[in-house]
Amino acid sequence: MLQDTFGRQFHYLRLSITDVCNFRCNYCLPEGYKKDGSPSFLTREEIRLVASAFATCGTSKIRITGGEPSLRKDLPEIISDISALNDVKQIALTTNGYKLDQRIDSWVNAGLTQLNVSIDSLDKNNFERITGHDRLNEIFAGLEKARQLGMTNIKINSVLMKSENAHEFPQFLDWLKTNAYTLRFIEVMQTNDNEVFFRQNHLSGGLIKAQLLEQGWQQVLRDKTAGPAQEFWHPDYAGRIGLIMPYSKDFCDSCNRLRVSAMGKLHLCLFGDQGFDIRHLLQSEDQRQELVAHLQNCLSNKKATHFLQQGETGITTNLSMLGG
Repeated sequence: MLQDTFGRQFHYLRLSITDVCNFRCNYCLPEGYKKDGSPSFLTREEIRLVASAFATCGTSKIRITGGEPSLRKDLPEIISDISALNDVKQIALTTNGYKLDQRIDSWVNAGLTQLNVSIDSLDKNNFERITGHDRLNEIFAGLEKARQLGMTNIKINSVLMKSENAHEFPQFLDWLKTNAYTLRFIEVMQTNDNEVFFRQNHLSGGLIKAQLLEQGWQQVLRDKTAGPAQEFWHPDYAGRIGLIMPYSKDFCDSCNRLRVSAMGKLHLCLFGDQGFDIRHLLQSEDQRQELVAHLQNCLSNKKATHFLQQGETGITTNLSMLGG
């Protein structure tokens, strides 16, 4: 089991397969994706090798991220490769929902077990203003198709922004009365290029948590492979609410996840100050033992916290770099 010097064990890998994104979300890529040279993203075989190595080390959940991972034409094959690893029990995907209704079949057939879709507004016009795309109805159709295919572990990600969508909170609650999704509100996080936007839009999830508890919502116990969200349920609602509050006290104490970028670097934290190259150890199965030793050695550099409260954002320019 991969473990750092603070005794935290890592059951969960967030694996980026591209940093390209076709949306222009105002909190991440307001000017759209800007190509930097000719990026050489991990090949399907390199992805299989890194997933297999992490599985050997006790990783039981792998989330495929981007950018937008569905832009890779070999995504179904990548899911299938990871699904073939006996030690991996959960294969998750985070997507913006682009053409979801056309693609979800192939992902489920390949072995996908959990789906996270970004929906920052339930209002069609506001959704287009935030993301740059008029695709809300298409995304809803994809979600319904995923349910028809038998997917029950579906989560909706919504970045909570003071001047953009916070006014929609009552509408989101009403939506959950009849829709059995887990809606996760994510605090806006400061990166190297969004300081002004962050100051204007950051809203503490702690305020939402207090409101939920007052309204009778109850907190759900975390599983060891769960993400960073605190989840809540209410007997009068079909869906649940999750809160991701990176600025809250002791947020990093329960860290259980590592990240590998689409360029083959291990990142110990979304807001770390460096990535550790592992791609040279993804060229053959014979390098497995050396790769595992390298991963454990890198973990000695993991810090106790991300230092976001001090305004330190590390090397993260935007969230699409590492899949959030």
